[in-house]
Amino acid sequence: MVTFIPFGEKPNREGVLYALNLLKRNKLIDDYIIVESTRIGLLPDRIPADKAYISGEHLVTYGIAKRLRPRALISVDAHTDLMHDYLDHASWLAYALEERFVERAAVLAPVLMIPTTERTKLWTRRVKVYPALLRSRKVRGKWKAYKNFQTNSVDEILMEVRKYLGKEIYLTVDMDVLRPEYRIARFQHGELTGEELLNLLEEIKRRFEVRAFDITEVSDRMKHSRLGKRIFLEVFSLLSGG
Repeated sequence: MVTFIPFGEKPNREGVLYALNLLKRNKLIDDYIIVESTRIGLLPDRIPADKAYISGEHLVTYGIAKRLRPRALISVDAHTDLMHDYLDHASWLAYALEERFVERAAVLAPVLMIPTTERTKLWTRRVKVYPALLRSRKVRGKWKAYKNFQTNSVDEILMEVRKYLGKEIYLTVDMDVLRPEYRIARFQHGELTGEELLNLLEEIKRRFEVRAFDITEVSDRMKHSRLGKRIFLEVFSLLSGG
């Protein structure tokens, strides 16, 4: 079964319902449920323990994690979602780690790495970040490069992630990780092409036991995007296949 969660602002809610109809038209689903809520705190008690979730707001993954409590999680996202100021779509992973719904996590292919203000802290405990582009951080007074997708292969990165997380994971895929021409998410975009995203997800499926997954940040922009519709269908087909 697939759980559709039209949570958040109107463009995201409508995007989820559009995704539902798109998958039905392409005969990719037949068994599904729609779960609605106006508050994130209510979602864990409402959603089923499913294998696949579609949402328009990445904060929903916090609710799913609270319901499923996966030991390890991989997030494929243009953002780290590790801001640690208040709970929203930019901080859900920080709070899931802090509250131990998730014990360990890895964020793959982000482009936005730093807090938005001086008062905003970035959560760093029990999580590893692998940027899309070359990025550096200060470690004990010296600048050190993150292992990243620009200078390292997918194979190198996923070998390290497997050692850190173990075999069984929950996988969340934020569609804003794609370049802007795919026009699925509403705000900032990432640096991956559709081909690069599919290759990364294929390798994750090959190397890990994916306990469950979600595809998130789906908005109503996809209605007018041929590339967006195609890559959404391809990502869903890949992740939901045997």
